[in-house]
Amino acid sequence: MTAPTLFAPEAPAATLAAGPRPLVIGGDLSLRSTGIGSAEWTDYVRPKALRGHPRLAYLVQEIGTFLKSADLVVLEGPSFGHAGQGGHEELAGLRVMIQHWLWRREIPYAIVPPSSLKLFFAGYGKASKAQMRAAAEQTFGRTFEGPAASDECDGFALAAIGYEWLGFPLAEVTAAQKEALDGCQWPEREAVTRR
Repeated sequence: MTAPTLFAPEAPAATLAAGPRPLVIGGDLSLRSTGIGSAEWTDYVRPKALRGHPRLAYLVQEIGTFLKSADLVVLEGPSFGHAGQGGHEELAGLRVMIQHWLWRREIPYAIVPPSSLKLFFAGYGKASKAQMRAAAEQTFGRTFEGPAASDECDGFALAAIGYEWLGFPLAEVTAAQKEALDGCQWPEREAVTRR
C-alpha cells in the first residue's frame, strides 16, 4: 500500500462514481467477535472456544469467505489506547494474517484508525458504541441489534468510509466528517477501480 504523493493529485470523487458500484467490505477484526459488513448486509464471526493457533486459523478462514470477492477491504487499525489488553499480540497477529491473506490474493485494502472511523461515521472521534449505532440509524438508516450489534455496526461503518473514499457515498455527511478520510491508509485508487 502506498500513500498518495504530492505529484499525483487524487481524482475528484464525482469522476469515480461513473461506473457500477464496487464491492467494499469492512472488517472490525477481533479475537472474540469480528464484525463484517458492506452496503446491504452485515454479519459476524466468533471462534467459539478456540484459542491460540487454532483460533487464528479458524478466523482467517471464516473472515476470508466474506472478503474473497471484495474490490476493496477496509480494516479498522489498532487502538493504541488499549495496548495493554489481554491477547494484544494475538490480535496484532490476526491483523497481519488477514492483511497478508488479502495481499496474496491481490485484494486492495485500507487501514482506518478507530478515531478516524468514529469521526467519519458519528462526527466525533471518541464516539461510544451507542453513539455509533445511533449514527447508523440517524444518518445511514441502519439499525443494529443482537449479540454482535456493535461489531456489525463497525463493519458497516468501515464499508461506508470506503464507499465514501471511492466516490459512492452511502449517506450525506459533513465536510468535517469527510476530513477523517485523510487520516487513513488507502491503497492506490487504480488498484480498486480496475478490478
